Amino acid sequence: METQLLFYFVPLASIVALVFAFHFYKEMMKESEGTDLMKEIASHVRKGAMAYLRQQYKVVIIVIVVLSIFFAILAYGFGVQNPWVPGAFISGGFFSGLAGFIGMKTATYASARTANAAKRSLNSGLKLAFRSGAVMGLTVVGLGLLDISVWYLVLNFFIDSISDSQRMVIITTTMLTFGMGASTQALFARVGGGIYTKAADVGADLVGKVEANIPEDDPRNPATIADNVGDNVGDVAGMGADLYESYCGSILATAALGASAFYVNPAMQTKAVFAPMLIAAVGIILSIIGIFMVRTNEEAGMRELLRSLGRGVNFSSLLVAIATFGILYLLQIENWLGISFSVVTGLVAGIIIGQSTEYYTSHSFKPTKRIAESGKTGPATVIIAGVGTGMISTAIPVITIATAIILSFLFATNFDVANMAQAHNLSLGLYGIGIAAVGMLSTLGITLATDAYGPIADNAGGNAQMSNLEPQVRERTDVLDALGNTTAATGKGFAIGSAALTALALLASYIEEVKIGLAHIGQHTIDVAGRVVNVAEATIPDFMEFYQVNLMNPRVLVGVFLGSVMSFLFCGLTMNAVGRAAEQMVEEVRRQFREIVGIMDGTGKPDYARCVEISTRGAQREMLFPSLLAIIVPVVVGVVFGVAGVMGLLVGGLGSGFVLAIFMANAGGAWDNAKKYVEDGNFGGKGSEVHKANVVGDTVGDPFKDTSGPSLNILIKLMSMVSIVMAGLTVAFSIM
Repeated sequence: METQLLFYFVPLASIVALVFAFHFYKEMMKESEGTDLMKEIASHVRKGAMAYLRQQYKVVIIVIVVLSIFFAILAYGFGVQNPWVPGAFISGGFFSGLAGFIGMKTATYASARTANAAKRSLNSGLKLAFRSGAVMGLTVVGLGLLDISVWYLVLNFFIDSISDSQRMVIITTTMLTFGMGASTQALFARVGGGIYTKAADVGADLVGKVEANIPEDDPRNPATIADNVGDNVGDVAGMGADLYESYCGSILATAALGASAFYVNPAMQTKAVFAPMLIAAVGIILSIIGIFMVRTNEEAGMRELLRSLGRGVNFSSLLVAIATFGILYLLQIENWLGISFSVVTGLVAGIIIGQSTEYYTSHSFKPTKRIAESGKTGPATVIIAGVGTGMISTAIPVITIATAIILSFLFATNFDVANMAQAHNLSLGLYGIGIAAVGMLSTLGITLATDAYGPIADNAGGNAQMSNLEPQVRERTDVLDALGNTTAATGKGFAIGSAALTALALLASYIEEVKIGLAHIGQHTIDVAGRVVNVAEATIPDFMEFYQVNLMNPRVLVGVFLGSVMSFLFCGLTMNAVGRAAEQMVEEVRRQFREIVGIMDGTGKPDYARCVEISTRGAQREMLFPSLLAIIVPVVVGVVFGVAGVMGLLVGGLGSGFVLAIFMANAGGAWDNAKKYVEDGNFGGKGSEVHKANVVGDTVGDPFKDTSGPSLNILIKLMSMVSIVMAGLTVAFSIM
């Protein structure tokens, strides 16, 4: 009974998050947008962003409705699907889209206000931009936990089963399926938004900076409004939807693993299911405290600004680590001390990945400075240096995640190395890995604020430039913008790292869904090496043996190859999509410079709407195929190669996707900040040959860091989610 009462802290914390998000939103809206020109520019960006999002949601709604009908046919027509799945899928997609919409709406109102606040001081601009970003962070965690809480209460009331243990397994695996709705919406948001923003950015940079030799965000550049719109639809709405599904996925996968690990002990099972939810709930409260700690001095440079943001994040992380021990002790979960250290492992891994990303992408450190300097010998060496730096930067995150996986597993099993493969230890160890992912994302309320802050600061700089504000204001917004590039790269590294741990937990959850799929088709026993085992009581090793999931099985190997190539195929499709849309943008900007009289001397006005239209049309056309590919491939592999093939697919996709995503995000971030380092007056400054070379590098890096790279972590999890939801179909109809 006490454990059930503790659960109500979860919806309470989610409501607190939403209340504070609303408070920060109202606080931001009280600030002035500045001059009439600043208001007009902000209005253009806001209208463009909302128009694009409406178009994107029309496409996503059609896809979600079609898939929901398909799930309903599987559930009610063929009996191979849980009947709750269509509703869970729709709610996941809805809340993911809502989180992105609220965050983007806030960002479009905050940018001009941040520029105006920067007139007063650097600290005023930082606080306003950061707390506006916190609206996104708190909305994501608030809606995520609220969605989880409501679904648990509904399913707990309606689902009945032959035993409490089996009921909890059914509840948690059913809840897990709403992650597919969230992942589907997130992938469309990330891919579509990424194509939009980078088509505009590439066009604005290549023609404006390199050919016309005018500053970034110059009002004479026809693509500048589209560029600012893109920052919001890609980096705010896209990232919000992305991390919403990461956050929910980690909690739900861990809850499902807890239900499986303690199947024979219903009381302990309930505690294991509630533990990740309670840790996330406490993380919300402590993230809010951390948000209020972010402030800086007027003379602050890049390192001081990074420290001011780090102070809030690190303080929240430390408090969550301490609180975790109290929560798990209060629950009296088995091996509460070891599992607490698993959570701490995830937190520490997240901080290390963040620090590593900061080192490789901030122009306060040597790698990015060296990329900037390589521009002395032209664009080719800038690109070579960026690719090399991006590749090297993958080592620390990969080693960190590998270490976190091993340590979280061993902590959860009391370092029982000799019996790691024993059924209960394996389940408990996988639970430890899942809860490490929850630990990494437990402070998402503040870590996402540092990410959403970036596009707000970037747009504030654009508004200051286009409104011809005094140089001191532009200098302040430039500092905030450069900081935003680093925090955005850190946020992407964080999202990718959490995706790796969550995807591993989802692999184990897939087996639980296979177990339920077998029950749906009436198979209640399996033959494991001559032993007849009841499906409801079969362990993960039993299923590995039954489906021959080992490296000597060609179905597994084929799956690994297919999963590995998916990451590269997906990136190739999205990179080419950006290229095609950017080509149209470049031609349009050149046409306007050529045909509209008086653009360069300020007597003529560019056609901003035409560039916004090109980006919107390009994104809508190009986002559909790569996004649908991520949904279709796991279904086809499951039907053709069965459970063994799917396990190979997910392992291959996780391995290649994780490393490729880190490489692309860090290389892109480093190129961007190398350009800004030159623009700060180094190596000849703006307009120099070194600057032009670094602009080319930044242009190559744009789709790396804002389209293909960050979409990969969603691809990894979406393939896992699709496999989980389609497990019943795989079990019933697989050919091999």
